[in-house]
Amino acid sequence: MNYYALIYYVIEDYISRRAAYRDVHLRLAREANRRGELVLGGALSDPVDKALLVFRVLDKSVVEEFVRNDPYVKNGLVTRWEIRPWTVVIGNEPAEAPQGGAR
Repeated sequence: MNYYALIYYVIEDYISRRAAYRDVHLRLAREANRRGELVLGGALSDPVDKALLVFRVLDKSVVEEFVRNDPYVKNGLVTRWEIRPWTVVIGNEPAEAPQGGAR
């Protein structure tokens, strides 16, 4: 499995215009999350000019399919997007039991 960062560059009035498409966008994202594809996602703030979605999939075509179906992209709220392979070094291993005891 590979990690991919999907970066959306959004329009200036993204927050006010997303309401019409938000339910469909979130349904798409939740479905991807339930399938184990979308790990994290959300808008970057201060300023709200980008969104970041992290996928863990075999192939980036899964991410491309998400983009093709996303109403934010289809309706012009996203001005451009990029998919970047992400080499995860910390956080990709199973959690270990804490070492030592209480002091």
